[in-house]
Amino acid sequence: MKTSQINNLIRQSCFPVHCDKPELIETHISWVILCNQIVFKIKKPVRYSFLNFSTLEKRLFYCQQEVLLNRRLVENIYLGVVPIVEQDGRIEISLKERGKVIDYAVMMTRMPTQQRMDNMLRNNEVTLDHMEQVAKKLVQFHESARIVFDSNYFNVQHNFNDLKDESDYIASQLGTPQGDLIKSAIKRSDDFMKSYHRIFKLRSELGHVRDCHGDLHSRNIFLLDEPVIFDCIEFNEDIRHIDILNELAFFCMDLEVFGHNELSEYFMVCYTKLTSTIHSQEESDLFVYFKAYRANVRAKVNALRAKSTTGEDHLKALSECDKYLKHMNMYLEKLPAVPK
Repeated sequence: MKTSQINNLIRQSCFPVHCDKPELIETHISWVILCNQIVFKIKKPVRYSFLNFSTLEKRLFYCQQEVLLNRRLVENIYLGVVPIVEQDGRIEISLKERGKVIDYAVMMTRMPTQQRMDNMLRNNEVTLDHMEQVAKKLVQFHESARIVFDSNYFNVQHNFNDLKDESDYIASQLGTPQGDLIKSAIKRSDDFMKSYHRIFKLRSELGHVRDCHGDLHSRNIFLLDEPVIFDCIEFNEDIRHIDILNELAFFCMDLEVFGHNELSEYFMVCYTKLTSTIHSQEESDLFVYFKAYRANVRAKVNALRAKSTTGEDHLKALSECDKYLKHMNMYLEKLPAVPK
């Protein structure tokens, strides 16, 4: 679909459910339409180094994957995949394929925004009890997740270095020092991977690489009576087939970016009480590196978002990019010097 078609869809309110005032949320890879009790998520026809939604067939496949994979963690949220059809010049989301199918949407139950974890963090409403509940949920998920023995653990290095594609743009928007910081960070990442490759390999051989969530941060968690963790990575197995420490580092990094180091520390205390995941100083270093890696990824996501937005949204994305770059650098500086 095109932006003009999305706008027409919303303006004409062509939905199969009650929708008083549809609200559009746009990211660099999707359009999300909020109705009264239902959400429709539509994948943009885009292609990046890490995903390919360029054809209708691919978007249908990844919509189906999104529903299937997320049902591992939540029930009654992902309701299915529905067609978007054009009939007599009218575009609508339908429960049946009538007319010409021009795209697909994931249909989801709408959750209370005020209980989304990132909003609760801003309001200082997240408690240590919440951390314990999230830890229990994730331990259960990780222990049941499929072990992946054939993953390439050097994908982390490749994905880290992928930020260089945005370095010129970031330097033009945030200044030359941030562009130089990216180059320095990539060098430190390469050195770390070279020095610690044995630990990566050993953890993979011991079954610590699993089919995880892949995008574990506070915006993807609702803190209800039981935590609801949703929106896992469906579009790239390499991002989802990761070391469990990589997954946990993303969540902890996110908490620390919000300024809640105490929640990050307590979460890891709760998680490691239930299952052992860090066994040596080298693995502790690896955990810190993964935090740097995740901050790197969030910086890139916000750089891409800045490219596709204007006005206040553009400035906010740039500010977020700058914040994550600074955290990436902070984590890298905590790592021990590697042998020359």
